[in-house]
Amino acid sequence: MLIKDTSFIDKPLLAQGKVRNIYDLGDSLLLVVTDRISAFDVIFDELIPDKGRVLSSISAFWFDFTKDILPNHVITTDVSKYPQGFDKYAEELEGRSMLVKKAEMLPAECIVRGYLEGSALKEYKKSGTVGGIKMPEGMVQGDKLPEPLFTPSTKADEGHDINITYEQLVDLIGEADASALRDASLALYKKVSEYALTKGLILADTKFEFGKIDGVLTVCDEMFTPDSSRFWDLKDYQPGRAQKSFDKQFLREWLETLDWDKTYPAPHLPQEIIDKTAEKYRECYRLLTGKEI
Repeated sequence: MLIKDTSFIDKPLLAQGKVRNIYDLGDSLLLVVTDRISAFDVIFDELIPDKGRVLSSISAFWFDFTKDILPNHVITTDVSKYPQGFDKYAEELEGRSMLVKKAEMLPAECIVRGYLEGSALKEYKKSGTVGGIKMPEGMVQGDKLPEPLFTPSTKADEGHDINITYEQLVDLIGEADASALRDASLALYKKVSEYALTKGLILADTKFEFGKIDGVLTVCDEMFTPDSSRFWDLKDYQPGRAQKSFDKQFLREWLETLDWDKTYPAPHLPQEIIDKTAEKYRECYRLLTGKEI
């Protein structure tokens, strides 16, 4: 079942992102992941089969896997345990939703980079730094960094987030919270990146969102999904070029071949591109969890 929107739910919609829709249920929130896909901040008309279920199920897997490091906001992913009235949406919500606690969100995207790619590569080519930190000379695309780096950004309501230094994060939220975010982010990255290697995947970089629940730092939103992380094929890994990636990088690379100015409206996605993108998501889930979606 493909889900483009959640208009079938007769509850007030609190917020709608590019992919997720959020409902306020009073003392909790319901997160529903659709099959929408975006690239370059533009949402496409076409849907990607199983994408919402992959993202929600991978997040649920990682929330459980990392609960020894930090609490998370998940109450349950069992639709039968959702508040009264949601049982009539069981078929639509199964596998693509979770009931979560409300949190006081901190105003930062917490990014950990283990390899030179994306905006880190652009910064390095320009100034020889990543996140304002000096890197060795002569590094190439895809190189492993000397150590994983915490490189925060500010969350933007629209458009691209803005990379900031750790010192700027301290100015924004204070030393205690900034250091807690850094330590938690690096610990989460370390555990999951080591696990991913045993499954033949490199976790190149990832991003988190954190909040506080009853004053306790808690990881929220999504975790280590193909939309928030770069997973590379370990067997195919070769610095100096783009890597085989289990995310929408495949879609981005195809879009780069088009005469498109990366503004709305988005170009039409051929069925072949839809199918290959869907398989990238399914394969990532299969490799990481050992299960079929």
